[in-house]
Amino acid sequence: MIVAGFGFRVGVSLSSLRGALALAQHGRPPVTHLATAQDKLTALVPLAEALGLPLAGVVPEALLAVSTPTRSIVSLAARDVGSVAEASALAAAGAGGRLLGPRHVSPDRMATCAIAISAHLQGTPT
Repeated sequence: MIVAGFGFRVGVSLSSLRGALALAQHGRPPVTHLATAQDKLTALVPLAEALGLPLAGVVPEALLAVSTPTRSIVSLAARDVGSVAEASALAAAGAGGRLLGPRHVSPDRMATCAIAISAHLQGTPT
């Protein structure tokens, strides 16, 4: 599983989500799943439908259980996690999952995206 995890502001557009994904995706294998915090899931549905990909909502406890390399002040204040995008990707990828790089911010700064790979795919070239 290759998961694109997202964090975003209220009122995010499909264009913003696509922009963040395009930046995070550059040079990486195609994503197979999308993920975000469970309470933000509805805003990610249009992207999941447009891409034909399954969508996972990550519960707060799972977000908090993940350590992220990014330490966003905004994300820490709102969710007590360094990056919602990175935590969502890692939590959805499962135990042993790893990020393929840090989060990327959409050009309009409304969305962030990070990509994680599940443990069972880590032996394959990325």
